[in-house]
Amino acid sequence: MGFFDKLLSFLGVSGKKVNVLVVGLDNSGKTTIIERLKPRPKQSAEVAPTVGFSVDELQKGSLTFTVFDMSGAGRYRTLWEQYYREADAVIFVVDSADKLRMVVARDEMEHMLAHPNLRKVPVVFFANKKDLPVAMPPVEIAQAAVTALPPCLGRWALGLDNIKDRPWQIVPSNGLSGEGIDKGVDWLAERLGKQ
Repeated sequence: MGFFDKLLSFLGVSGKKVNVLVVGLDNSGKTTIIERLKPRPKQSAEVAPTVGFSVDELQKGSLTFTVFDMSGAGRYRTLWEQYYREADAVIFVVDSADKLRMVVARDEMEHMLAHPNLRKVPVVFFANKKDLPVAMPPVEIAQAAVTALPPCLGRWALGLDNIKDRPWQIVPSNGLSGEGIDKGVDWLAERLGKQ
């Protein structure tokens, strides 16, 4: 029995099925992160952008995740809301190297978190692509002003400190290598065990 199995048994979530909504802007690395959650033999070598949405079922220890990978392209973001009612948790993926679109990510996040069907649902934020030289650190993504924008558009990156109605965590990640992904999923499993 591995560490993750022991943790799930200790938390009392063995055999529990949960629905996890995976969202974020296009090209943030959502599908790549989902691939790294799969067992190695089932991981795809190449990942194509998601069109619309896809559904995967993943086993992590004795917890079964039904993962809804939602396209982040603008024309598909309206689909996200159709899956809120069934969501037990949210994974929000942010491209930590894309400073210019951080404001768009914040707007989408605020719209999503304001929805009544997602009240109290735990959220893990993956600050993805941390390996890139221009990647912002998680603290800056969560709190600091986006300095790349003109002063008239400058806003707090995601303003995560303002989230008071649900548990949340931001985790630096690299979807290509898998670094940080287990840490975020472990945190999520712990929160789901408390529900």
